[in-house]
Amino acid sequence: MTELSKDLLPLTEAFYYILVTLYPRAAHGYAMMQDVEKMSAGRVRIGAGTLYTALNTLLKKGLIENVPETDIGADSRRKLYGITELGKSVLKAEMERMEELLLNARSIIANVQKERESGI
Repeated sequence: MTELSKDLLPLTEAFYYILVTLYPRAAHGYAMMQDVEKMSAGRVRIGAGTLYTALNTLLKKGLIENVPETDIGADSRRKLYGITELGKSVLKAEMERMEELLLNARSIIANVQKERESGI
């Protein structure tokens, strides 16, 4: 994990899900909204205003980029976005950060439960 990656953490939930959605392939805004909702089992719904504000911020930070549309006859008003190498690095760093959070919490909770069970 680079220092630059660390400087961009933590990600908001919207930023995180957008980067995850773009990791396997470039996508349009509407497809990202659908993917995030599906991925989160409906818990996270990113509205258009939130999405496009997030996309602009991610573009400025260099985590995503506009990708040229390759479909002939594609609607030129729809922008296609893809994740950058920096975006991939930041996403991986965020995953490591969240894993650390989970490991620490699980360890503390397990220790407390053991203490309670043993009567300490």
